[in-house]
Amino acid sequence: MIYPKIPLAQTVIELFKAKGIKHIIISPGSRNAPLTIGFTNNPFFTCYSIVDERCAAFFALGIAQQLKVPTAVVCTSGSALVNYYPAVTEAFFSDIPLVVVSADRPKHLIGIGDGQTINQKNIFDNHILYSVNLKLDIKDENNIPENEELPMLKNLEGKLERFLGLQKDIQTHNEEEINEALNFALVKKGPVHINIPFDEPLYETVEKLRVNPKAKKPAVKTKTIEDYVLNECLEDWNSASKKMILVGVNQPNAIEQKWLNELAEDDSVIVFTETTSNLYHESFFPSIDQIISPLTEEEKKALQPEILLTFGGLIVSKKIKTVLRKFQPKYHWHIDEKMANDTFFCLSNHIDVTPNQFFSAFLPKITHYVKSNYHANWNAVKNSRLKKHDEYLKTIPFSDLKVFDILFKNIPNEHILQIGNSSAIRYSQLFNINKNNTIFCNRGTSGIDGSTSTAIGCAVVNEKPTTLITGDLSFLYDSNGLWNNYIPSNFRIIVINNQGGGIFRILPGHKNTKNFETYFETSHNLDARHLCRMYGITYKSISKEKPLEYSLKEFFMEDERPKLLEIFTPKDVNDEVLLQYFEYLK
Repeated sequence: MIYPKIPLAQTVIELFKAKGIKHIIISPGSRNAPLTIGFTNNPFFTCYSIVDERCAAFFALGIAQQLKVPTAVVCTSGSALVNYYPAVTEAFFSDIPLVVVSADRPKHLIGIGDGQTINQKNIFDNHILYSVNLKLDIKDENNIPENEELPMLKNLEGKLERFLGLQKDIQTHNEEEINEALNFALVKKGPVHINIPFDEPLYETVEKLRVNPKAKKPAVKTKTIEDYVLNECLEDWNSASKKMILVGVNQPNAIEQKWLNELAEDDSVIVFTETTSNLYHESFFPSIDQIISPLTEEEKKALQPEILLTFGGLIVSKKIKTVLRKFQPKYHWHIDEKMANDTFFCLSNHIDVTPNQFFSAFLPKITHYVKSNYHANWNAVKNSRLKKHDEYLKTIPFSDLKVFDILFKNIPNEHILQIGNSSAIRYSQLFNINKNNTIFCNRGTSGIDGSTSTAIGCAVVNEKPTTLITGDLSFLYDSNGLWNNYIPSNFRIIVINNQGGGIFRILPGHKNTKNFETYFETSHNLDARHLCRMYGITYKSISKEKPLEYSLKEFFMEDERPKLLEIFTPKDVNDEVLLQYFEYLK
């Protein structure tokens, strides 16, 4: 087998293999050549070459999101590394194990004016679980030129033995730091950064390893709920007649169905589920904004729970945040192994276990159900809203809202849906989505910058077909994500093109002005046709209702190439249709 000659590169590659980190996304460059040689010549690794670093990082994020195991991105030195930052922040706030590996100049070549050189040490501070700057050798650490002797060795006998001992200390340090970083990614589920200095020559190879690094297993502690915490929760729960459960981003099948069924039987509990929660029960309350938006102040007060229990990732609905910040619960419990955001400014208890661990310890000990009409009253509201929802959709012209209605009625079972941020995910929140499909969205930082690349990464490691539903700005912003040789033929993209940031039209402010269209809406006349031709993707466009319903059937049929369907909607109609929708629900 071929190995890079540089021992430090061998150490990294061997420890990645020992930890089972299989998927390696390489951003082509020169300084990272020792890593590229090692990863690509080892059959254990599945390697991908993606030129645009921002796209490469989101592609890796999509793989890690699906497999729930660390996935690595590898780049050269300089600004290449900074382009990983958007995906790093998304991984940080979404608990996705992304391993960033950056090649760097040796220490003695930093700060002297060399090209492709920036301050890479700790570059992701505040958005990283663990960051390490590895060491090249004892001379580089002390800024000693190659042809000079270390001052500490000048008056010593056994100079070679002493030098080798110091070098071994550096090797031990590097092994420990790599182990620690990878263990953080494995256990804590988030991004880590390994910065590696390499000196030239970079391309030399050998056929035998010069290192034998030892992989250290991560220390895994089994968390339990302390009895006094559980008893306090039970006491408060058993006495409350209005309990609300609000679920944000959640992996499919993460919660045992028996616990969901038990919660559904409690008349004092309502369960609000976001589109990204991947939780379904006929007694639960999806489409949160549909229920909340028409409420009067008195009705919002009636919705106010005594106990709010939350779990999962970040919440999309601004309306539920507004209501619960004004009409705060007496207690807010958040269940999460890592952290609890005080989203509603009334957090009273962070229960640092998994939801399954909490429910298995908590629900069997509930002694009785409190008599309450909380669920019944709001279930009546839900049914009324659904009736109004269906009535309104029959009356509206072709628009964004109509398109999402048609889409969710026609997407086949067993699809993975990746939904773009901004208007796409917010429109999705208004519909009951087929429970046989799974939903993903980059809600860690809620940016539009990597939706396409994330979706392609997801598609690459799934047998099920993946469909990306995205707005035009999000799609165009990440169009380099299509510069990718690994897109499977069953990948589908649906672009809703309303010629700009249509979501800004539903916000307060002056519309239909040059200033608004340029600096807020970002009005444009672009389409995806030529991009699809360049990247070998089958393209079709639609701008009317009936052709859309017909085209969707053909769109989801098998093909030899991925497909993109671009749906053009009238930007001057979309905002009025949506605003009138919420009025109609009243």
